[in-house]
Amino acid sequence: MSQETILIIEDNKTLLRGLKDNFEFAGFTVITSENGEDGFEKALNNKPELIILDLMLPGMNGYEICRALREQDLDMPIIMLTAKSQESDIVLGLNLGANDYVTKPFSIKELIARANACLRSRRKKEILKYSFSEFELDMASRKLTKNGSIITLTPKEYGLLSLLITHPDRVLTRDQILNLVWGYNIVVTRRSVDRCINSLRNKIEKDPANPDFIKTVREVGYRFENSL
Repeated sequence: MSQETILIIEDNKTLLRGLKDNFEFAGFTVITSENGEDGFEKALNNKPELIILDLMLPGMNGYEICRALREQDLDMPIIMLTAKSQESDIVLGLNLGANDYVTKPFSIKELIARANACLRSRRKKEILKYSFSEFELDMASRKLTKNGSIITLTPKEYGLLSLLITHPDRVLTRDQILNLVWGYNIVVTRRSVDRCINSLRNKIEKDPANPDFIKTVREVGYRFENSL
């Protein structure tokens, strides 16, 4: 697995250097920023896996950054760093989309542990999302999107695509597909699989007659390839 990138936005130079050194030692790629506007731009341009965000920043403050990132539909975890301990300030940050907070002064080890916890949660969510070319299949919401636009699938088309995409480069026979998508107790013919394949190809293939993703294995079944 490649190194995960963390963006740290903190105007205290000494603290920022200490955080950068410790997170790099823990195996992360670290990007830093000392003010709100620059930090926001780096978040947009680099799309880090996690952001550690000081609330009291010159210019654009942490609350404004958090709100703006969520308005851009960026969902990376955000951990707030704050010298404030008032409940209302913490609640405001969480309501704006932050995932966690740490009150200064804090333990570096605790902060790294919280960062790892946020990243583990993010990884679990990502496992439920499968991308191929400009498409993304979200297993949690059972939605297929193309460049963000929803492609409507029937229940059988969704079941077929989710089966194929979770078994990449593996040949699945028509009988296997029938049993796993239609069910063992449903009486249908193998032609039902072929018809559903054709329907699905019409929705995801540029040229359904010469598919890029769902390949036919003659006299056996089908194989999903994600090589684009």
